[in-house]
Amino acid sequence: MHRMVSRFTICGLFLAAAVALAVTVSLSGRSVAAEARTPAAAVSTGWRPIDPDSGKPYGITKRVPFTSSQVSGSPDPPDPYTLERVFPHIHLDRALDMVLGPGGKRWYVCEHPGMIYSFDVAQDTERAEMFLDIRPKDDRFRAWNEHRDVWSMVFHPKFRENGYVYVCYRDPKPQPARCRISRFQVDLKKMSTPPTCDGDTETLIFEWPTPVDHHGGCLKFGKDGYLYCSAGDGGPIADYFETGQDISDINASIIRIDVDHQFKARPYAVPKDNPFVALPGARPEVYAYGLRNVWKMSFDRKNGDLWAADVGQDLWESIYRVESGGNYGWSVNEGSHPFHAEAKVGPTPILPPVFEHNHAEARSITGGYVYRGTAFPDLVGAYVYGDYETGKIWGLRYDAEQKKVTWHAQLADTSNHIVCFAEDAGGELYVLDYNGTVNRLVATPPVDPTQPKKDFPRLLSKTGLFTSTKNMTPAPGMIPYGVNSPLWSDGALKERYIALPGDSQIEFDANDGWQLPKGAIAVKTFSLEMVKGDRSTAKRLETRLLENEHGHWRGYTYLWNDEQTDAVLLEQQGLDKTYTVTDADAPGGKREQTWHYPSRSECVLCHTMPAHFTLGLNTAQMNRNFNYSGTTDNQLRTLDHLGVFTKPLAEYYKPDPDAPAKEKEKEVKLASLPDPHDATVSLDARARSYLQANCAHCHMRWGGGNAAFELKYPLLLGETGTVNTPPMHGDYGIKNAVVLAPGQPERSLLLYRMAKTGQGRMPHVGSNVVDADAVELIRKWIVELGNPPKN
Repeated sequence: MHRMVSRFTICGLFLAAAVALAVTVSLSGRSVAAEARTPAAAVSTGWRPIDPDSGKPYGITKRVPFTSSQVSGSPDPPDPYTLERVFPHIHLDRALDMVLGPGGKRWYVCEHPGMIYSFDVAQDTERAEMFLDIRPKDDRFRAWNEHRDVWSMVFHPKFRENGYVYVCYRDPKPQPARCRISRFQVDLKKMSTPPTCDGDTETLIFEWPTPVDHHGGCLKFGKDGYLYCSAGDGGPIADYFETGQDISDINASIIRIDVDHQFKARPYAVPKDNPFVALPGARPEVYAYGLRNVWKMSFDRKNGDLWAADVGQDLWESIYRVESGGNYGWSVNEGSHPFHAEAKVGPTPILPPVFEHNHAEARSITGGYVYRGTAFPDLVGAYVYGDYETGKIWGLRYDAEQKKVTWHAQLADTSNHIVCFAEDAGGELYVLDYNGTVNRLVATPPVDPTQPKKDFPRLLSKTGLFTSTKNMTPAPGMIPYGVNSPLWSDGALKERYIALPGDSQIEFDANDGWQLPKGAIAVKTFSLEMVKGDRSTAKRLETRLLENEHGHWRGYTYLWNDEQTDAVLLEQQGLDKTYTVTDADAPGGKREQTWHYPSRSECVLCHTMPAHFTLGLNTAQMNRNFNYSGTTDNQLRTLDHLGVFTKPLAEYYKPDPDAPAKEKEKEVKLASLPDPHDATVSLDARARSYLQANCAHCHMRWGGGNAAFELKYPLLLGETGTVNTPPMHGDYGIKNAVVLAPGQPERSLLLYRMAKTGQGRMPHVGSNVVDADAVELIRKWIVELGNPPKN
């Protein structure tokens, strides 16, 4: 992920209990570099034969158009702004920073893997050109986690005189890993179009250690001509290196240096008015501190105020107006809330954030700019910022004299991974998506007055999805379905439907997620057994809807009433409710189970664009038999028969090379995930299937998971980046911990974090109960990886 943000603290008292649950055997270490790939070779995507002409009855004989939906629009007032994609021909790879070049004629974008590209400001520009490549010549020989990461760039205010460009990047090799601020120089006499910069002109200006994570790395020149840079706390979790309040080092701070002068052997000088130049033991470069991981800061082009967004850990994301010498609390506080309340406070008092968001609203804050453009007069003077995870954008106004926010509002709700804001020459705002697209903030188109106004249904019975909500009788056209490998939902039972408006169709993909039509709705009802093991006691808790509203997927939760007759729309905020469950295995025969009802913002944490939004509606999950009211049929065969797909499945069929010659044209196979609980399937396949369903929607490229490994089922194990990989977010007190240690479950954090609750639990969204069967499955799998079965 773009900023490698961790969210979890170490719960020391829970370590022993979680390890005891996760680890029931201990194996001696052994080399498994080659063996790690051996069992995974069998874990290419599974296949299931389909015979469309078998003569068997279809699960549904005739498609009934679904026409009763009342779900459209939004229960909330429309946001005043939205994002519009610009530069449609430009697509970048893991973009992190975007700045306008001197003269305002070209944009420059930093890519995570160490390259900087530029492209013309004209909307019809067709390609981005390499400007600077900071990758060392030996990069191709480096491991995936040893590459340089470029965080940001900035042009010297007098670039047209000196050709200086400053870049902040992290270099993990040689150890210890460190962040660097380096100066590169463009030869102005030979400046070409497009411009280029030679990586061999590098001059190291400043560097600091950044051992694990939280690197910061945002460069900006202030109106005073000095260079500012943010530095994260460098640790995995919970201010691991206790640097937040320590100004004897650079981490967890914003520094301020003079790059136009030198001091003795240093290629920079420290401004004489820096706040801690006279404090014994302090690093004189520190301008402000107590900041966990500032992800983007900016100067107000009118008055020079410095604004910063600090990514939180457990609960709070913070916005700061940074002052010289300011202490912003980390890790005594997280935002304005106690974190390590007993920790020693630094030399200056803790200042509160200007504004903070809890994690029901935002998960990974991205700093923006004070708007000084002309297109939106109502926004002039407002600080505009966003959130990487939820795609939301907000604005606020701050009265510096009264030291309070006088206005705050949500401006836009997008599906973007907002990694960076940028200003053009006129002060208009652009938004960079980590997935590689550039967008512009625009006003939301006005509502068409010729269209009838439609109130969003606030009762499930008013959605048009059920003819009888009490009896859960689906409306005509609603298609039930099941999945091969269900997402763990704290032991809840689930009932699923898909609603496709009219005769609309799905764009089928044999290997990846499907593209559902506009207006499509995926429906899932969750029920919890009040007596464990007795389905007759199941109580409906919620029904979730995921609706494709003009290409933008939106999630809604309906909370069932106690009478089980209807469900009420939950407002934007989430909710926790505790239920008493009769459980013979619990002390006293009863236990309390807290159920989390997700906020609308939380829905997009899993239902992301890289995961194709609807996690269960894909070939590998849907290729299975399903009981359609007494008739069992393969779901893909039934959907194909109903004409749900834009093309007949026959166009995607892959003949079975092992089938008899006369059957080859008839017997076909398509991808199919195995059931993780089917003991007839190999342990390796079941474990990988479980990880696909429960983890891969985040742990995939661009999925939002903040650890650099992937858990997609088709990958060979050696391609996932998990085997013997050091943890990025702490070892939780486990000796020699790695993400996955084949043969050694006691060292494998993948297992440990599945087996714990509270902070550090995985999955970290929407689950409060450990899946004990899955923990045992993954434990056995890890043991087997150290002793692969012989073919």
